[in-house]
Amino acid sequence: MSELFTSPLLRRALLEVVVVGAIGGVVGVHIIWRRLSFATMALTHVTLPGVVIASLLGINLILGSAAFGLVVVGVIVVLGRQRSLDDSTAVGVLLGGGFALGVLLMSAQDGFTKDLSSFLVGSLVTVSATDVWATLGVGLVIAALLAALHKELVASAFDRVGAEAQGYPVVLLDALVLVAIQSALVVTVPATGTILSVALLIGPAATARLWTDRVGTAMASAALIGAGCGLVGLWASQLWDLAAGGAVAVTCGIVFFVSLVASRLRPVASVVTA
Repeated sequence: MSELFTSPLLRRALLEVVVVGAIGGVVGVHIIWRRLSFATMALTHVTLPGVVIASLLGINLILGSAAFGLVVVGVIVVLGRQRSLDDSTAVGVLLGGGFALGVLLMSAQDGFTKDLSSFLVGSLVTVSATDVWATLGVGLVIAALLAALHKELVASAFDRVGAEAQGYPVVLLDALVLVAIQSALVVTVPATGTILSVALLIGPAATARLWTDRVGTAMASAALIGAGCGLVGLWASQLWDLAAGGAVAVTCGIVFFVSLVASRLRPVASVVTA
């Protein structure tokens, strides 16, 4: 554990994983309450073509994936307004098609599989100072956005019809939530990759949801759970020489299932005590 604080390389990794864990937890609460888990998984997969295209053009990979992701968000919003298409159907098409496009582009370029494999599962211990600063900056922007629109976001999540009747721009709020998800995903890529990042975006929030029905409390709890899972996962990866991104994702899963069992046993324990 001491090496996490004494090694400059591991200190950067520690700060990165704690911050992305907290960001994932906060954004994840809106994912859970809006039932956007499948859409989030689609976004994690369709980010891959953006990474490949950015590499082909010689631009920053994170910026490339962010730009491509925003295009995908726009497509999801447009398709969601089509009455002839079910939301999950449209998202499913994007998931399969987008990821397949990324794989196709990778296979057409010699050496890309090795160079870009880290963007599938992350490379936490090699994050740069630029990655850490980008994560902090994006995290602050996301937190400010969610705090400023908290009332509107909660209202549109729980009572869409009522929010529309009050004049809230529901479609715009939906788009802003998707942008926040995509932004969180982009800064999570260096740590856990495009595939494993879904664990940090959904796991901590799902765990917090087992213990509270209050949105604010859930967001704070999910942020702490996400940061804690990041810390434990990084420590375990160094202790047992494991892939850091995978260790963080597995930790999120373990914490969720332990909480699920504990939350189910809680009423039984209360009756026995009484």
